Amino acid sequence: MMASAGREAFAEAAERLAADTAKATAAQLATVADEILSVARLLQGEPRLRRALTDPSRSSADRSELLRSVLSGKLTKAAVDVLALLAGGRWSRPSELLDAVERLGVDALLQSADRSGDLAEVEDELFRFGQTASAHPELAVTLGDPGAPIERRAKLVQDLLKGKVRLATGRLVEVALEGFGGRGFEASLTRLVELTAAKRDRQVAYVTVARLLSDDDEQRLAAKLSAMYGRQVSLKVDVDPRIVGGVSVRVGSDLYDGTTLRRLNEAKQAFAR
Repeated sequence: MMASAGREAFAEAAERLAADTAKATAAQLATVADEILSVARLLQGEPRLRRALTDPSRSSADRSELLRSVLSGKLTKAAVDVLALLAGGRWSRPSELLDAVERLGVDALLQSADRSGDLAEVEDELFRFGQTASAHPELAVTLGDPGAPIERRAKLVQDLLKGKVRLATGRLVEVALEGFGGRGFEASLTRLVELTAAKRDRQVAYVTVARLLSDDDEQRLAAKLSAMYGRQVSLKVDVDPRIVGGVSVRVGSDLYDGTTLRRLNEAKQAFAR
């Protein structure tokens, strides 16, 4: 989590990027996003550079110029300018700057998907891929193995998703593989789903049912949750016959478990006492 000064630096950089890319096409914005994310990978692999860019003994201008000297001529002006602005901010630790660069790249990628009208589809595709990975333990272990070369895991994802999802979806899955914000793969993917929903001004509700809900049931549940939370809710439904019946809903840290499985477990515990 960013300290106050870091949040201010990130907000300023995000505003600058939005202004500089206001007239950019979705494809141009996706290019800028890729460039920013490539710098996140660079910082991840170069701890000395991270420390130099967050060294409080250096002036803000010196740190900005250092990053410009590394990037100039290699990236678009929009990417270099916004990253130099970030480097000039005050950061409590080197990892905080890395997190900010990653988040800025993801935000730009989501903005490109929004500009092309694909944001809702990207959100759903990310969630469905997470479900697919969870349903295949061997695949989940392979994708979440931090000891396996990232190139090999990325190639596996590319082969699995080629021609099946939007380009932004595939790129975000790769970001999850790299450990977005220092998280594991599964947690990274979940966070990216939530950020995509937030871009649409929606709250994510994870729903588990024993049998697939009808469209009418989904709409009623979404309307009820929207009324409870005061904003539109994006339902992410997972079918798990093991719960027997009922429904479980998780929204943020709130859990509403009305499943038959929970009641059976409570009954077993009561008899055991």
